[in-house]
Amino acid sequence: MPANTPHFKNLVELFQHAVHSYADRQAFGVLKGKEWVWTTYAELDQLVTQCRAGLALLGVGRGDRVGVIADNRLEWVIAAHATFQRRAIYVPMFEAQVDSELKYILADSGCKVCIVANSSVATRVGAIREDLLDLAHVVNMEGAPDDPTSFTNLLARGAERAITGRTPSPTDVATLIYTSGTTGEPKGVRLTHGNLASNTAALSEMRDYGPDPRTMAFLPWAHVFGGCVELNLAFALGASVAICKNADQLFEEMPRVRPTTLYAVPRIWQQIYQDIQRELAKETDMGRNMFEQGLRLRAKQARSERLSLSEKMLLNLSDKLVIGKLKAQLGGRLRLAFSGAAPLPAEVAEFLHAIGVTIHEGYGLTESSGSSTTNPAGAVRFGSVGKPVPNTTITIDRAAYSGDDPRQGEVIIHGPGVMAGYHNRPEDTAAALTADGGLRTGDVGHLDDDGYLYITGRVKELYKLNSGRYVAPVPLEEKLKLSPFISNCMVYGSGQPYNVALIVADVPALAAYFGGDARPVQDLLSEPRTRRLFEEEIHKHSRDFRTFELVRNFWIEMEPFTRENGMLTPTFKLRRDNVCKRYEGKLLSLYG
Repeated sequence: MPANTPHFKNLVELFQHAVHSYADRQAFGVLKGKEWVWTTYAELDQLVTQCRAGLALLGVGRGDRVGVIADNRLEWVIAAHATFQRRAIYVPMFEAQVDSELKYILADSGCKVCIVANSSVATRVGAIREDLLDLAHVVNMEGAPDDPTSFTNLLARGAERAITGRTPSPTDVATLIYTSGTTGEPKGVRLTHGNLASNTAALSEMRDYGPDPRTMAFLPWAHVFGGCVELNLAFALGASVAICKNADQLFEEMPRVRPTTLYAVPRIWQQIYQDIQRELAKETDMGRNMFEQGLRLRAKQARSERLSLSEKMLLNLSDKLVIGKLKAQLGGRLRLAFSGAAPLPAEVAEFLHAIGVTIHEGYGLTESSGSSTTNPAGAVRFGSVGKPVPNTTITIDRAAYSGDDPRQGEVIIHGPGVMAGYHNRPEDTAAALTADGGLRTGDVGHLDDDGYLYITGRVKELYKLNSGRYVAPVPLEEKLKLSPFISNCMVYGSGQPYNVALIVADVPALAAYFGGDARPVQDLLSEPRTRRLFEEEIHKHSRDFRTFELVRNFWIEMEPFTRENGMLTPTFKLRRDNVCKRYEGKLLSLYG
């Protein structure tokens, strides 16, 4: 953070800093047709002022809950900061969530107003509204201007009234974010203005983001990584944010938007890694050799070894003809990359670093405001989630973990980002927090001698084979997903003699590998050569694991894991219990 940038006590101060310091700078871009249309920070301030007055006219005041059911869009940001300036609480939800989850969250949070993405979502809310006793207003972001329930109409009415903003205290709750709920009902995490402002200040201080930061937001803002870490940091830095509908649009538009910074989850970095590998495979033998030589020389430079004149010329040629072409797919200006929400395989990070894109892996929970550790600038350790951010400490509770490694235990977080508790759940809050206010994460990890944290699994996901050996399935699953032919997988073996796996095939990649095989998918998957290919891929990506951790048998499935079929959470985490319920018979058959 620049020396003259203040520390913020709440998100209203953060917003005011942005709109006054960066008034003429592009704030948020929306793709309309084939053109990006940008709203400046000054224009955003005017829209938030109108929305703030509109919410006041709906009776929204201190402590009231304003729900939003929408994917990333400009109106989402406007409504969020208008809510904060009413000292009210923002409750974000995903459009992809099923109606029963939306009903639960709206009822549990007691939303007074619900702002929805479109008429389709408005109809869904209308169908459950009679059971929502607190819900007084539903506002449609895409409604017509003359519709009194439309967002446009709300802004127009707000423009006619001068209602000043209110400044929250650091202890006021800013947002209720409901956890994905890999098991059971989602819990509403109470994050205060102080939680989120302190987290933003800490991350701002840790590195130089450059004079004109630009990012592309495709991570869902209903999740803490996108909506609190990425979005709040953009306001602190005055970054320009191109709003993407999804990852497909991200990949299509990166060459045009040319971001300097990108926040993504491992699934996206793995896809980028695989896409670049496929592009590299199209190169001639000379091109691939030049690429490999370029990477070797870059590694030599990184070790502070001098290059000869001929080596400098070769590196320059490799950069221009091969490495530069690959980087151009990412826009050509990407200098800071961040990964969170799940472990990132070190191979992916090392490869992208070699072509000039260094990924800073970090770690945090919704309950810790999204970011508790990150790899420091210039001191990245691949495979680690880094060191604690300023004013945060990490300890390891070895007594909470029964695995084989004596270094490992449950990760405990202390710091200003730790939540104010779960909404309406005092018993769950007491179970999640230690006596001195630390957060029990449920994650297994260890610290190295220099204070870098390594996450190796989940306490509840750890299972024991019938031999008594403990297995943490996540690290192996992440490795296996590096294969271009495996879109997802689940390792299974609790109480069994060895591990097996459910492998979800990447059918297009598999068909392309076999020369564009156009036969029915089931015929392709039942081919002996397909099974041999997966055996080779599993072996290749399992080399770093101990013998008892390896997968000995597997089932190949063609239906992808999605949020819609219940196999993934809205943030793309594996719903392990759901996968087990659906496929346990097939998995157990592998032990026959």
